[in-house]
Amino acid sequence: MSWFKRESFGLVPQEKKELPDGLWIKCEGCNEIIYKKELDKNLYVCMKCNHHFTINSKTYIKILMDDGTFNEFNDQIQSVDPLKFKGTRRYAEQLKTAMKKTGLNEAIRTGFGQINHHDVVFCVMDFSFIGGSMGSVVGEKISRAIQLAIERHMPVIILSTSGGARMMEGALSLMQMAKTSAYLAKLSDAGLPYISICTNPTTGGVSASYAMLGDIIIAEPGALIGFAGPRVIKQTIGQDLPPGFQRSEFMLDHGFIDVILNRQEIKEKLTQILEFFEAQ
Repeated sequence: MSWFKRESFGLVPQEKKELPDGLWIKCEGCNEIIYKKELDKNLYVCMKCNHHFTINSKTYIKILMDDGTFNEFNDQIQSVDPLKFKGTRRYAEQLKTAMKKTGLNEAIRTGFGQINHHDVVFCVMDFSFIGGSMGSVVGEKISRAIQLAIERHMPVIILSTSGGARMMEGALSLMQMAKTSAYLAKLSDAGLPYISICTNPTTGGVSASYAMLGDIIIAEPGALIGFAGPRVIKQTIGQDLPPGFQRSEFMLDHGFIDVILNRQEIKEKLTQILEFFEAQ
């Protein structure tokens, strides 16, 4: 009896190839897996469901400002720890970590720039810095930006993305609501326009002050906009909330914002608005 002997091994298993990190990203809206370079080309908006990804201040400047025109000011101002606050971590440590992680000194960048050759003062918040929370420095930088806009007779645009006031600074943080609102009143008295752009999320003390005080208020699709979050409100009133509660579309239907624009449309619409005000 002869023994059967395999002449060849047929299919040879191959080693599993690992995809390099950062090449693909999962959409939070539809769970689609998207090639990151394609997402970047589409301004971080999902091509399938139009979900607008949260992006940082540097990316917004690149999208909205003319190339090379944004000149940042007051970028060296830093928060301190006046209350010596300590929760799960010391506030001073949180600040150091956020600065190292983001390369920023605070949760907002302010500067002069141009939008299709129109001069503006542009303030853009950054959610990656302690959730875009508003502390005393955020309020101070916005107030200084508005004052410079008045002196140079320029319109102001503030792009908001924030979890609200920074509790680690207590009343000093809450006072920024009144402070920034007062400076915006001065801007209005000077006859200069203020355009507010609300992105996901715009909540807490920011939505209760400068984010909702614009002469024109623009929002990105699906952005969460409101004071307290839906979960807190539901627990407080003990009732189910309407579908889409506090999202951009809900806010537009109830008159809290003026227009919803896809990220790709915002720069062109800002240009039209600036041209309108300049003609007055």
